[in-house]
Parts: sequence; C-alpha cells; structure tokens
Amino acid sequence: MRKIGRSRVVLLLLSLLLGLAIGFSAPSPIEECESSSLQSTAFSCAKAESSAPSLTAFPAPKVHPLPTRLAEWHDTTLSGDYFDQIAQTEVGYLIWSVFPIQIFVEEVATSTGNPAELERSQIWSKAVLQAIQEWNQYLPLALVTRSEAADILVWRSSPPLKASQTPGVPHRARSAETRYELYTHKTSAAEPAWLTHRCIIRLRPSQATQYLQAAARHELGHALGIWGHSPLPTDALYFSQVRNPPQISNRDVNTLKRIYEQPTRLGWSMSNEAQP
Repeated sequence: MRKIGRSRVVLLLLSLLLGLAIGFSAPSPIEECESSSLQSTAFSCAKAESSAPSLTAFPAPKVHPLPTRLAEWHDTTLSGDYFDQIAQTEVGYLIWSVFPIQIFVEEVATSTGNPAELERSQIWSKAVLQAIQEWNQYLPLALVTRSEAADILVWRSSPPLKASQTPGVPHRARSAETRYELYTHKTSAAEPAWLTHRCIIRLRPSQATQYLQAAARHELGHALGIWGHSPLPTDALYFSQVRNPPQISNRDVNTLKRIYEQPTRLGWSMSNEAQP
C-alpha cells in the first residue's frame, strides 16, 4: 500500500511550460492549421527560472520494469512514433515507476447562482475525467481527493501570461500548461529518500468543449511522460490545435512505450551510486 503522508523536501524546480497560445477564431481544416492567415492555437515550450537550490548529484540512471499495460501494447499497424521529438530533462525521461499514478482534479461547484458558470464547471470536470479514462488504458491511474497525495494535479485556472519575444507585442494568454518539479520522497525515517517528480496542469475553463477535451488529453500526455510534441496533426500530442482534435493515436502510445523503456534517474534511491 502506498503511503499518502509524504515528507517532501523540494530539491529542484525546473518547469517547462507546455502552453496553448489562444486566438483560435473560426475553425479551419487541418491542412490549413499552420497557414499564416489562421489564428491557430499552438503549443509552445519554454524553460522557467528556478528559485530552488541546485542538486549536487542524482541517482545513477537505470531502466525501470515496463508497466504491464505498455508491455502488452503491440501496434499491429506499425504506425511508428515520434520518440526523436521527446526532450530529456536533467534527470532523463520523465517516467513514473510507482503505480497507480495518483491524480488530483480540482473540485468544481455543484451548485451556483449562475447556471452558465455551473455548466462550464461541469463541462471542464467531464473533459478532465474523460482524458484520465482514455490514458488509463495504457498506464494505471487513480483519482485521489487530497492534493498533497497526488503525483499529478489538475487545476481549473488560466496559466500565467506568456511573455512575448517581440518588443511592443503584448503578452499572450494560453489555454493550458503542464509543469513538473523534482523532490525527494521518504516512506519512513528508516528508509533512504528517492528522487521523484510531480506534475501540475492548469486548464483554462472558458474554451469550446471539444478544444477543452483536446487540451486535457494533450496535457495529461505530457504529465505521463511525453515531454515533447508530435509533428503530425493526427496525434493527440500534435504541437498545434486542429479543427477536429484527434484521439490518442497508436503513434502516441508507441512513443509513450519507448519512453518507458529508457533509463531515468527518477524513482531510484538517493543512496545509490550518484552521478553529478
């Protein structure tokens, strides 16, 4: 049984913002989604500043056993993957090794004086829970009611504005983002700490239903380990929004499986042989 009470000492906060730049006007065909005339909803990556102390050494990278559901996954269509688009972090690939992965979803109001706000809240909650159910086919996921017990937290809020790189151009709003942070975890005082991570997802609620669903599916894919984007619009982790958002594709799952076959410093004891 996994203990909920965690003694957490945050060692490092390195966050990558995987945001959706809003401005999607009229829906356009998929093949036009990158045209200069289309105000598309695109994903972008940026590295945030860290205020946490630096970690002097990490556990040596090793391969974890492949989760059962991924081990049993076989793509008979030979669709390929986009593993070459996945970024390694300072600890290697962002792999979970303790299952089920525990997810906290912000509670939404069950009653309010504003019927429209109540409906938006319910749509948001349904979109997130649907995305969790979809990814649960490939990795074991479980909902928890306490945020401090969660590996992944999903908040119903707008991400911070993204600074523009062009002078005179205002900051851009985004519809979603995923961040990660590293910390050490101990199940008891007698046991050594091990290095792990936590992911925080923010999903702006005021989106059209199909795009909210797509954003939830996309960001949860990042939180589960797909720290990068697909170049094909038929994949859920495509870098830009499209008119008809795709479901999780074979290529998405193939990529996820390859990630979990890689060595990582996450999930290993800090008392193991360390490397700077």
